[in-house]
Amino acid sequence: MKKRQRLYFVIFVLLSLSGAVGLSLYALRDNISYFYSPREIAQMKQAGDVRVSVGHRFRLGGLVEQGSVVKSKVDAKTSFSVTDGDARVTVHYKGILPDLFREGQGVVATGALADNGDFDAAELLAKHDENYMPPEVAKALKQGHEDGKARMMQQDAVAP
Repeated sequence: MKKRQRLYFVIFVLLSLSGAVGLSLYALRDNISYFYSPREIAQMKQAGDVRVSVGHRFRLGGLVEQGSVVKSKVDAKTSFSVTDGDARVTVHYKGILPDLFREGQGVVATGALADNGDFDAAELLAKHDENYMPPEVAKALKQGHEDGKARMMQQDAVAP
């Protein structure tokens, strides 16, 4: 009889824990912010993926493209392009830029796509020293570089 009670107790605890975890994940689903590179965003938009739909919050990462930074003289608005070597996304940010923000450096922006396809950032993170790059950004840049090389090799093979 005691073994049966113990079994019921263990099953009750496991069901309770499963329910608590499930409810927690359900409650936090809107606060989860995913990371995408410009190439992934382009692919997902082409496929009609709702994770990169207008107004859906996510993180964008890559390198600030050389010569793309435009600062407003009137207010604290800044526009720039983020690239992974394969694709680019125009980012608009209103606020004070991080001290280490500059062209050619890694950046992660949190925000959402606007109706015109540009990314409206609410927060910017710049890499903090010369040796560090967020792992997601490094992986996206490496993948973009490899895809670009493969595409160039295909074009060279097709060209007469």
